[in-house]
Amino acid sequence: MLKGYGAVILDGAWLTLQLALSSMALATVLGLIGVSLRLSPVRWLAWLGDLYSTVIRGIPDLVLILLIFYGGQDIINRIAPLVGYDDYIDLNPMAAGIGTLGFIFGAYLSETFRGAFLGIPKGQAEAGAAYGMNSWQVFFRIMVPQMIRLAIPGFTNNWLVLAKATALISVVGLQDMMFKAKQAADATREPFTFFLAVAALYLVLTSVSLLALKYLEKRYSVGVKAAEL
Repeated sequence: MLKGYGAVILDGAWLTLQLALSSMALATVLGLIGVSLRLSPVRWLAWLGDLYSTVIRGIPDLVLILLIFYGGQDIINRIAPLVGYDDYIDLNPMAAGIGTLGFIFGAYLSETFRGAFLGIPKGQAEAGAAYGMNSWQVFFRIMVPQMIRLAIPGFTNNWLVLAKATALISVVGLQDMMFKAKQAADATREPFTFFLAVAALYLVLTSVSLLALKYLEKRYSVGVKAAEL
């Protein structure tokens, strides 16, 4: 059916999965940093966090991918001679893809985490402080576990969008399954066959992800609904 290109596309699918997971890990870290800035009592830090979230969410993903990949490569090659490195530097498409998607979706996750933190009753932190916990203990033992439960639905949506956005990284030369499918389609002149196969693989990825994240949400909600009733 795939005229011998099945293994090649599966190799690309594995690369796509690595890209998606690595990008989401980076996005989670940047999202937590972003929400820390946005909720900071220091005005200029809060302004910086809001600027990051607003600007990145307002620019199309493809534009940012091209801007960061080609613009970042140009900046690096301008700076390198200043530190004594004269050879031309080519950005690795995988590293660039992880950095770009992580940077983009970190802004989206900062909004998700912000809503989750604001959804926690203020009395929770006050109770922890009254119990004798310091600010770090209150944050990690009381706030973060509840934030995770509230953030899972938004996190799920962001993961699904990020997983599909990995297809855009093929435009900078990453040999993911979209890139491999395009090569196979050009060689056989049967684009429908290979792009349909890629669509099916993305559907499998998102469907399995939904099941896993729904299970995680249910686990984090154990006892909560009963208590609310």
